[in-house]
Amino acid sequence: MKKTVGIFIFDNAEVLDFAGPFEVFSVTSELNNFELFDVFTVAKTKDPISAVNGLSVNPKFDFNDCPKVDILILAGGDGTNQAILDKEVIDWIDKTNQETEITMSICSGSRFLAKIGVLDHNSYCTHHQVYDDMQKLVSSGKPVTDKRFVQSNSKTYTSGGISAGIDLSFHIVEKIHGKKIVEKTAKYMEYIINEA
Repeated sequence: MKKTVGIFIFDNAEVLDFAGPFEVFSVTSELNNFELFDVFTVAKTKDPISAVNGLSVNPKFDFNDCPKVDILILAGGDGTNQAILDKEVIDWIDKTNQETEITMSICSGSRFLAKIGVLDHNSYCTHHQVYDDMQKLVSSGKPVTDKRFVQSNSKTYTSGGISAGIDLSFHIVEKIHGKKIVEKTAKYMEYIINEA
């Protein structure tokens, strides 16, 4: 059954944090008759967001018309510092997370998960420059600095900086659809997968 993959973006989101996972999930679906995933971006509004270094991106959905999300991907980037202060953003993430099958953060997107409490007493990865800040946001969390990604609880995954989100995305695809599907996508993308 096709799963929806919603990628949350915001001003000053790190480009590869959302573009990398978008590529993995969407190409996997493309190579399999578009039957596996429906991948889309979502933001607070449909206004164009300005990602890190000025890339303009048009979100497909906003909080009001976003369909049910099976796999929620939370991008990181400098913009997370501001976005975690927005109650509407945190409330939407919290509500959406309650209905997902899998929720995953890329890089400093871990800040969102810290804010909604799912990393309390759990292991997590983030960008190497963000661990100190995460200690303030989730003092009971258990930082894992030597892995590219970890499973934080039964359905939550966190990954390290930027490119690690691609590896976590491949891990999730393999978990759902198996190694052959992953190998086909990686070969097409000419990407060498790094394990956790």
